[in-house]
Amino acid sequence: MTAGILEGKVALITGGARGIGGATARRFVSEGARVAIGDLLAHEASETIEAIKGAGGQAVFVQTDVTREEDCRRLAGAAAEQFGRLDVVVTSAGILHGAYVGLEDLDLETFERVQAVNVRGTFLTVKHAVPHIKRSGGGVALCISSGAGVRGPSSSIAYGTSKAGVHGLVMTLQPRLEQQGIRAHAICPGSIDTPLKRENVADAARAAGREVPQALANASLGDPDGVARILAFLASEDADFVRGTIFTR
Repeated sequence: MTAGILEGKVALITGGARGIGGATARRFVSEGARVAIGDLLAHEASETIEAIKGAGGQAVFVQTDVTREEDCRRLAGAAAEQFGRLDVVVTSAGILHGAYVGLEDLDLETFERVQAVNVRGTFLTVKHAVPHIKRSGGGVALCISSGAGVRGPSSSIAYGTSKAGVHGLVMTLQPRLEQQGIRAHAICPGSIDTPLKRENVADAARAAGREVPQALANASLGDPDGVARILAFLASEDADFVRGTIFTR
């Protein structure tokens, strides 16, 4: 059997219970990696872990709130301890709240909660993964941003701001991490069929007075595995010459 492009590598994936993170966990394992999933959603994570193990892969779940530094430290440590090394970190944990709420009506709590999960969570996850990746001889950091806040606006002021923050964080970290043997990318997916995006489509329909089922049927959302395939490539040695921000469908 031909070895996968991630054979022997260990990856930590936040938001790995479902959506893009879940698809990435399954794709990475199919390419030979072992994965540690960090997420708050224990039931969904257990289903993903069972699917991975049922296919002969190796995975572990650590319940993680990415806004808590101790949780992120514990997740990175558990990944390295369980599998003996850490090569790749994927930050897929994220939320979208406040869609179609005007500036004057957007409450501070919502705005700050989105920044906490999307920006602080990315920062804390990478911060605590990097020392383990360095000890493994280098690797890759893949942070999920978005076209929202990077190439265009968002339905949510809070979300667009947070994804611009993730993008700026990666741009700032990129030259610093490269000096330490770690390649870093911000990945900006488009309209992907995830629970987060489906709820966003539903919000748009309700705001416009349209039927939600019809809006979802017409949304033409992309398969999360399409993004997962790109992430697997970026995590591999084949992507050694790739630099910068990656935009996907």
